[in-house]
Amino acid sequence: MTAAAVRLDGLSLTRAQLVAVARGATVALDAEALVRVARAADFLAAQVEKQEPIYGVSTGFGSNADKLLGAHRLRDELPGAAPSGESPHIELQRNLIVTHAVCVGEPFAPEVVRAMLCIRINTLLRGHSGIRVQTLEALAAMLNAGIVPVVPQLGSAGASGDLAPLSHLAIVLLGGGEAFVDGQRMPGADALARKGLAPVALSYKEGLALNNGTAQMLATGVLAVQQLDDLLETADLAAAMTLDAFAGRLGAFAPEVHALRPHPGQVATAANLLRLLDGSTLADIAYHLVPKFRQWQPVSWDTPAAQALGFDIGWDWVPFSQRHGREKFYRRFLPFRGGKKHQPQDSYSLRCIPQVHGAVRDALEQAKRVLDVELNAVTDNPLVFPDKVDAAHVEEQVISAGHFHGMPLALAMSYLKAAIPVLASISERRLNKLVDPSTNDGLPPFLIGNEDGTESGHMIVQYTAAAIVNDLASRAMPASVYSIPTSANAEDHVSMGANEARHVLAMANDLGKVLGLELFTAAQALDLRRDMINAARALAGRVEAEAFAAKVAGGPLPDAPERAGFLAEVDALRVQLAEAEAFRPGRAVATAHAAIRARIPYLDRDRALDGEVAAAVAMVADGSLLAAVRAAAS
Repeated sequence: MTAAAVRLDGLSLTRAQLVAVARGATVALDAEALVRVARAADFLAAQVEKQEPIYGVSTGFGSNADKLLGAHRLRDELPGAAPSGESPHIELQRNLIVTHAVCVGEPFAPEVVRAMLCIRINTLLRGHSGIRVQTLEALAAMLNAGIVPVVPQLGSAGASGDLAPLSHLAIVLLGGGEAFVDGQRMPGADALARKGLAPVALSYKEGLALNNGTAQMLATGVLAVQQLDDLLETADLAAAMTLDAFAGRLGAFAPEVHALRPHPGQVATAANLLRLLDGSTLADIAYHLVPKFRQWQPVSWDTPAAQALGFDIGWDWVPFSQRHGREKFYRRFLPFRGGKKHQPQDSYSLRCIPQVHGAVRDALEQAKRVLDVELNAVTDNPLVFPDKVDAAHVEEQVISAGHFHGMPLALAMSYLKAAIPVLASISERRLNKLVDPSTNDGLPPFLIGNEDGTESGHMIVQYTAAAIVNDLASRAMPASVYSIPTSANAEDHVSMGANEARHVLAMANDLGKVLGLELFTAAQALDLRRDMINAARALAGRVEAEAFAAKVAGGPLPDAPERAGFLAEVDALRVQLAEAEAFRPGRAVATAHAAIRARIPYLDRDRALDGEVAAAVAMVADGSLLAAVRAAAS
């Protein structure tokens, strides 16, 4: 069944609708909006007939604004000259497009270009740009026919909007440039002909209406924000899986804690982490129940099933002589040091997830507010007000202003450019904490048993994440602070917002790679943590204290007077483990872990990881991991 067309009226376009058009939905033009469009176009034509001086209509552009157009080209008056037969007003509009289509570099993806077309159509429907109905309908027909103009990525200063990129859109409408049709690249004229469309000849101000605006930076910004919405949710999921792998502490996410510093993103992140970790019996586990990794040895286990494990486990006993002044503590917590230290807080990369992820969420929400305004704004120049009453002269109805300036978008994107490396960095720090035996709370080095000393495990996964984070950080410098004047200094302060938004879209893709690497590593760590604790639980359920004591280092010798007290404490540990239910992650974390394991097996011995890393990254990029978690929650 064909999806309904997105109705454009210049007033109500949403980010979700724009993304739908970017991905293939068609558009329909609102009839009432077209009435406004026609009124403005007719008004301009009437003013030209009156020979009124109007910027960009009967004058040149930019630094040429002081040049008034005549009735015909001056050279037509030379003896023997062949008159061009074309009004300078019309030549001006065509020349504006063909001379401004000078971008370079690789073409934008089709979804970016389709979004640009949709934005341009929508803003022109406000009826303040002077474009004719037939020209606007031709632009919509090109979009609906699946013609995707080739728009190279480099060339906009974000000053008079995205002049050069938008000219690459418009030049195809004129039968020039290049376009993709059904995945094939061809001349613009051929693209129109293949879809049964005819080139358009521009009229008054139509060139300026088509290429003066913020469509490139807005299109890339909206697509980046849509991607970052999912990546923030993925970042929370990755953090939750890492927290379960650490048997982390949940007090830092309590609602009463965040009520005291209620930044919206922070509050939302804390609540989301608690939701993702709901049902976990690993989080907030008693410290003394968590064993530490020990190297597997042939004598490590007493049954064939246990011998198949890739690890040994153990604790260190705290002697009676070392407890003076700490007796009350050891009445509450058994005197065994395993994988978790007796401390009530985790490191910043775990404890401060709400503050960091939340700040990024707030940056994203600010960007959304800016984009939502821009989606239904008029961003070309001059602005046409045909219905303004009591206008003394045309300058009160055709007003030159600066809505094309991209600084509102540029600064919002600068905020996101700074936020993306922050989210990537804390993800990499959690990944590094998982593989480092000095910080991973008793897990094996690099998350591999390595009893023969031949294996690297997940060591180099962290290198890749570190390289990406460094690259993101080096790209985070805001382009918006580097204005380079253009148009002979007529445009003496520019936004560079197109570069800013383009960077954000590319950086979002790389952020997803880092999150994929954390999830890949956290899944391995979660397997180990769960299996190590459950192996201790299984052993506790089938042996007595004397046999269980073999897993405890530092105990007194069999004939020592403290031996009985030691065994009594070992037995208390054994009983607590034996009576505990099976240890498991939160329900949402378990769903994500199962989705990963359906494509990527547990790493019991070293093997080539390139395909598996690519699969983890792809599960983030294609949304399949989030989809599995959302489906399980619905």
